[in-house]
Amino acid sequence: MAKKKLKKALRKLLKEEAARNAATAGSTAQGYGYGQEADDNATLAPLNAGFLSGLGLPAGFGSRRTEQFLLGALLGAAATYVLSNEEVRSKLVKGAMKLYGSVAGGIEELKEHMADLKAEVEAERTGE
Repeated sequence: MAKKKLKKALRKLLKEEAARNAATAGSTAQGYGYGQEADDNATLAPLNAGFLSGLGLPAGFGSRRTEQFLLGALLGAAATYVLSNEEVRSKLVKGAMKLYGSVAGGIEELKEHMADLKAEVEAERTGE
């Protein structure tokens, strides 16, 4: 039950943030014609803000350290899930082996192509 309420509140916050961004984008896009530039601070503000900045959380949750901690915790949880679930792990290994096979095949094709080019250049050089 708490998950549903949390998801609903998160969706509401994301919709509000999207509405604010749309309103801000509409107001900053007007009035800048050819050769005119927007204020750098206004343009880069979304880039400088962290990924938790728009969620309306208390000030301590928006700090860089907290964001790094949460990102590390999420990555650790994902790694734990992948390494502990045998089905997911086997699919991941199979996918990695397919990727390795295709990359190795591509490298061999490139080597063969380079050998052909060297042979052609040598043939032209000797005049055959």
